[in-house]
Amino acid sequence: MPFQIVRNDITKMQVDAIVNTANPMPGYGAGIDSAVYEAAGKDKLLAKRHEIGAIYKGTSVITDGYNLSAKFIIHTVGTAWQGGKAGEEDIIRKCYRSVFDVAVNNNISSLAIPLLASGSYGFPKGIALRIALSEIEAFMSESDMDIYLVVFDEKSVSLSSELYGDIDEYINDNYVEEKNQEEYPDSNGRNERVVQRSESFAGGLASNGAAPTFSKANKAARKDEEEMLSDVCLSAPILEEERSLDDVVNNLDKTFMELVFSFADAKGLTDVEVQKKANLDRKAFSKLKCGTTKNPSKSTALALAVALELNLDDTKDLLSRAGLALSPCSKQDVIVQYFIEKKAYDIYEINLALFEHGEQLLGTQV
Repeated sequence: MPFQIVRNDITKMQVDAIVNTANPMPGYGAGIDSAVYEAAGKDKLLAKRHEIGAIYKGTSVITDGYNLSAKFIIHTVGTAWQGGKAGEEDIIRKCYRSVFDVAVNNNISSLAIPLLASGSYGFPKGIALRIALSEIEAFMSESDMDIYLVVFDEKSVSLSSELYGDIDEYINDNYVEEKNQEEYPDSNGRNERVVQRSESFAGGLASNGAAPTFSKANKAARKDEEEMLSDVCLSAPILEEERSLDDVVNNLDKTFMELVFSFADAKGLTDVEVQKKANLDRKAFSKLKCGTTKNPSKSTALALAVALELNLDDTKDLLSRAGLALSPCSKQDVIVQYFIEKKAYDIYEINLALFEHGEQLLGTQV
């Protein structure tokens, strides 16, 4: 998986290298810097930093990982936010680029990087995330390195709401499961039976992985609720976009991947461009292309639809070739539909929104 957003302690990431937000002079400060020194073994790491000496803003150096699971630590030095008029953004962009250069020069295949400048340096979270996503995306367009953007808490990520302020309102208006919980609550304020049925419809599982059970007295109610939810899911508003009859007829006999390549050819995209834009690694894409994997997972199918910048109608057509469909009972589907309707096809921003809402990222599995 080329790029993922994860919530974790970066010192616990099992990767080739982690990135540390370092002080320019030997020594360590609060936050990630201190945590890295403690986990790696501060005596050895501090001795190495004294050996290296000063690190200039926007540059990076590499050391051993010592006691960390990671083999290496890439130390980069940023700058504090001063209102955006002192070239701060350029310095942080140079940090990302220098980190990637060091990683490539040291044959790093997997890298965990924090959200640079969002902590003690005081960058607004939206700006810090914008910089991170654009620099990572630019690098990933020419690299197959596995990159993890590591955030420590929920407050670290808030870009989707800043970019698209109405996304939560859209989800509330279109996500059937939440509507049923609001309209048909039980004595505890939630509808247990409807929730379980909705999760099953969306392809999920109950928390214990077991099917829901009901007493004899509840069987009739269960049947009614299942029929009700099925009707609601099937009739919930999924906006249609018009397609020509010729488009529909000419594509009737195409398989999933044949239709992918048909769309790619029409849009002038190479196989590599589609793979990169879908956030898929080469092996996963190759398996689909060669037919080793006949039908993709939902997240991969949606990732390819986003990569091809398909409209909603074409997205539905593509999904149907893999036996899949958009469902208003799936929050992942509703979020992706939101971006498609906005014609916002940046998979990094879409995955950030999915991450914020606890949904599986696009392109994470075949």
